[in-house]
Amino acid sequence: MATIKLEIVSPDKVVYTADINMLIVRSTAGELGILPKHAPMVTGLIPHAMRVKIDGTESLIAVAGGFMEVQPEKITVLASAAELPVEIDVLRAQKAYDRARERLEAFKSGRQTDPPIDNKRAEIALQRAMARLRACGKSIE
Repeated sequence: MATIKLEIVSPDKVVYTADINMLIVRSTAGELGILPKHAPMVTGLIPHAMRVKIDGTESLIAVAGGFMEVQPEKITVLASAAELPVEIDVLRAQKAYDRARERLEAFKSGRQTDPPIDNKRAEIALQRAMARLRACGKSIE
C-alpha cells in the first residue's frame, strides 16, 4: 500500500514522524482525509485528535491547533501543541475539561466570577481537553 511521510512538529520538539497510509484531520474548513500523492495545500487546524492510519491500524494524536502543509510525498503539521496518548495525563485532561465546562456554563448563565470569564479562552481550553481525552480513547458526553 502506498505511503506518505507525516511529520508533526510542536514548538519544542518533533512529536511524531512516520510513513503512513492516511491522515484524517479537522481543518478550519472541515474534516480532511489525506492520502499519498495528495494535491499540495496549506490549511489551519483546530484542536482535535488526528487519526493516523498505518497498515490497517489507527492511532490518535492530540493537536491543539496549528497549520498543515501537504505535498504529494509529505505532510507537515506545525502544531501549537501536540501529544501522543502515552504522553497525556488523563486525570489532568479530565480536570481541565471539567473546569472549562464549568466556566462556560457560568458565562452562559451570566453568573459573576472573579476574575471574569473569558469565553473564547474557555472554549479553546474545552476543545484542547476534549482532543486530549479523545486521543486517550475516553468518551466525552
